[in-house]
Amino acid sequence: MNGHSIDRWDVIDRAHELARDGEEFALATVVWRQGPSSGQQGSRAIITAAGRLYGWIGGACAEPVVIREARDVIRTGEARLLLLGAPEQFGAAVPDGMAVIPIACQSEGALEVYIEPVVPAPHLVVVGRSPMAHTLSDLATALGWCVDLRDAPDLSLADLGPRSIVVVATQGHGDEETVELAVTAAPAFVGLVASHRRGEAILGYLADRGVSRDRLDRVRVPVGLDLGHTSHREIAVAILAELVRLRAAGELLPAPTGEPSRTGQPPRSGEAQATDPVCGMTVAADGSGPMAEHDGVTYHFCRPGCRGAFEQDPGAYVTAAYARQEV
Repeated sequence: MNGHSIDRWDVIDRAHELARDGEEFALATVVWRQGPSSGQQGSRAIITAAGRLYGWIGGACAEPVVIREARDVIRTGEARLLLLGAPEQFGAAVPDGMAVIPIACQSEGALEVYIEPVVPAPHLVVVGRSPMAHTLSDLATALGWCVDLRDAPDLSLADLGPRSIVVVATQGHGDEETVELAVTAAPAFVGLVASHRRGEAILGYLADRGVSRDRLDRVRVPVGLDLGHTSHREIAVAILAELVRLRAAGELLPAPTGEPSRTGQPPRSGEAQATDPVCGMTVAADGSGPMAEHDGVTYHFCRPGCRGAFEQDPGAYVTAAYARQEV
């Protein structure tokens, strides 16, 4: 995507969308410029971990450097302040802590760019209606996590993403169906509130139904630190404590390559398929992923973020989709 036409407020809207989808990114802001330079003070851009840039931060000289540095900021989680230009332009006037990076422009322009990492709040999906499920939801909300509390019949693939943390606390009310749906979405984590014996029975049943052993091996059962015989409130604390520990250790990551990583699954051979009008991805048109209707037509999407973008301006995306088909 060419982000040069995106203004600074559109960049902020895009940042909200990425954060909602749980995607890490970096925000780069021009805080000072010396002309001639195409970058302007206050210009902003978003850079994803994959190196995609949305917005405008400067021309062909500055952009590759900013993308490279932003990806490293995402990796390390540490913000940095860059001074882009020829070192001789600044002499001994560079403050401590600021990195000077030469850029091979013919002009004598320079930019000072602040790059900060943005790590979205964890997305916790608690499935169940027990007092423990409500307590866990309340505790995680108090930590600033993004929490969805769902009853088992209300859970769908559209509620889950590759970075979702799912805790199944259905306690005998649709355990098997809920775990099967959760592992199908290949979220970052699936935990089941059950005893070892009950957990083995559920996973064995799903294996007999043909659910991949690789997926089932990712289910943590029982979920939570082992505190012995405890109350439902203490079980909620034990579960959240384990999730906090895993997150701090960097273990709550999206599923490995080869597992589905989006809620809209690629179609199998012979299945109906559709093209996501927002990102162009081919997805199954079987109702398993996010959908929206416009002018009597049903559109299918790879993830809720694309559906949300479509719903804000469906006409623009429909026009763009037709244009792609004609190329």
